[in-house]
Amino acid sequence: MIPYATTAEAEAALGRAMTWAEAAWYQYSAAMPDSWLHCHTTFILFVIYTITPLPLVVLEQFAPSIVLPYKLQPRVRLPLAASLRCYMEAACFFPLAVGFQLVSYPAAVKILRTRMGLPLPSVRETIAQLVVYSLMEDYLSYWIHRLLHTQWGYEKIHRVHHEFTAPTGFAMSYSHWAENLFLSIPALAGPVIVPCHITTQWLWFCIRLIEGINTHSGYHFPFSPSKLIPFYGGAEYHDYHHYAGGRSQSNFAPLFTYCDYIYRTDKKSRPSDVCELVHLCVFLRKYVAFSRRSCYTIFLEVAQNKYLGYRYHKLKQAKLKSLEENNVEKKGGSTAFNTVQD
Repeated sequence: MIPYATTAEAEAALGRAMTWAEAAWYQYSAAMPDSWLHCHTTFILFVIYTITPLPLVVLEQFAPSIVLPYKLQPRVRLPLAASLRCYMEAACFFPLAVGFQLVSYPAAVKILRTRMGLPLPSVRETIAQLVVYSLMEDYLSYWIHRLLHTQWGYEKIHRVHHEFTAPTGFAMSYSHWAENLFLSIPALAGPVIVPCHITTQWLWFCIRLIEGINTHSGYHFPFSPSKLIPFYGGAEYHDYHHYAGGRSQSNFAPLFTYCDYIYRTDKKSRPSDVCELVHLCVFLRKYVAFSRRSCYTIFLEVAQNKYLGYRYHKLKQAKLKSLEENNVEKKGGSTAFNTVQD
């Protein structure tokens, strides 16, 4: 609650006139308890989670010809009932989160040290904090995600999220309750270490949720941020992770890909890797008397599974799309993507 009865008092305390944003914030929050402002976070995220994935879900169901050319797994279409089930099971956590925020409010204020009054942060300050939060959240999430792909973590917790091998936007929050809890820690780590205004906190959580929905959308459009932002993974990068499922030991990064590259979990071939495979095949051919066909098969299998998984997947998807386009031209109509994921 802002401790000023009038705008004149607020401007006197600031020592300057309020900006239009500060005036709007004053009008909205002056008489509102801080605990309610704190709970706005969950309500805002619930609205975004409900609305953002809807356009693609609706278009895929009722106007597939518009969006399916950009679908990463074009042969898989999620039934509307499955999308609704995914949404309902994930959305049930939001009311619980509001209750938790109300109960934990006094402790959360001390830990986060969130500012709720005036002045509002500058644009430069907000951008700097968002960059720090993104890098910090990305690094911590990478390792938590990687731990969830250990045998115990996957079987007990993470397999719920991987029920969708062809992800959809609503699948972003479709997870075991323990996973939702663990992955909230990296998102909160930045604001804890670098305290911010409540509006910056809302902006940060909104950006992170929208990015997560985009990553799980299952579509790669020409205007994708991955083509503009260095080291940004996006939907195409994360789609392979879901496609591989429990076997996946790559593409763990939630936002940027630098951790996958540094720790060699990006699954992209390197010259040294290819040389090792070539030497292996030469050895098998020369000393173990493997046939040329057997060596070629081994090379492809090892390359696909150990080194070239993500690249192989991209080539395979491009080939599938090319085949579908050829079918459309031959039939003179729209193709049917009739494989269904329950």
